[in-house]
Amino acid sequence: MTLPLIRPMLATAGTLPPVAQDARWAYETKQDGQRVVAYFEGDGGVRLRARSGEEITAAYPELHALGAALGTTAAVLDGEVLALDEHGRADFQLLQSRMGLAHSPARAARQAAKVPAHLVLFDVMHLAGQDLTALPYVRRRGLLEELGLDGPFWSTPAALVGHGREALNATREHGMEGLVCKRLDSFYEPGVRSRAWIKIRNMRSEDVVVGGWLAGRGRLSGLPGAVLVGQRAAGRLRYVGGVGTGWSEAERTRLAGLLRDAETTVCPFDPVPSVPGAHWVVPRLVGEVRYSTRTRSGMLRQPSWLRLRPDLTPEEAAADFPDDLL
Repeated sequence: MTLPLIRPMLATAGTLPPVAQDARWAYETKQDGQRVVAYFEGDGGVRLRARSGEEITAAYPELHALGAALGTTAAVLDGEVLALDEHGRADFQLLQSRMGLAHSPARAARQAAKVPAHLVLFDVMHLAGQDLTALPYVRRRGLLEELGLDGPFWSTPAALVGHGREALNATREHGMEGLVCKRLDSFYEPGVRSRAWIKIRNMRSEDVVVGGWLAGRGRLSGLPGAVLVGQRAAGRLRYVGGVGTGWSEAERTRLAGLLRDAETTVCPFDPVPSVPGAHWVVPRLVGEVRYSTRTRSGMLRQPSWLRLRPDLTPEEAAADFPDDLL
């Protein structure tokens, strides 16, 4: 490869810029997929590298035609590989069936027919022999859009300048993962988690019933490392995941005592989840957790503990389990 290897620039978690600075920022939809850097030598081919630097071109055969779409122009582009659900929204669970197949081209081709991938492009770092990383975002974005890369399995979604609050609200209304705010004058910083890019993840919160726990390790020995939670639906407690973050030391210690007092040998979840090392408890503790999305089977993604809810009974934590998953 004659093109320079460029590590992707990373965003820092944060909040919307101040209203007075809104017009200095661009807003892009935060996508729930696999980050990739695409390399085009100008010979009609393309190479895809994951954030780790691993080449994953063979995992996505439907994206190989993108090289021909760019033609003889050499370029390095930044983007995200997605799998889209029936509503056109990124679904990471679907994408997982496509990941890890870079060394299995035949299997990758079969999966491509079942779950097509889609590459969204949002930056250009090298173009026609020129290093663009020192150019401001707004100029790089203009050059990217001039390439006109929109096809059956790839696109260049628009970025909105200003109107950050409206953009964030739109991602929430449409069930998207969140928003990335990019300062218009920002350079591309390879491999850097920069404050010039701010990511805002839309998180949801729900009440859950604690049905078990896993022992902590190291400094957490003797304390819960994670609690196993569920939600009541159709007369049974459905397991929706393990929560291992969000507590202060005092909260974890208090929770340890409550869990010991509720220990039982009977798993309260129906069906019984496969969780090696689980300790079961009588399902009487209710907590509130924050999470990003649900998987297609109802599991909570990226859950984090918020607080105990002593004001609620386990039956009152039933309402939010999706009816279509019963």
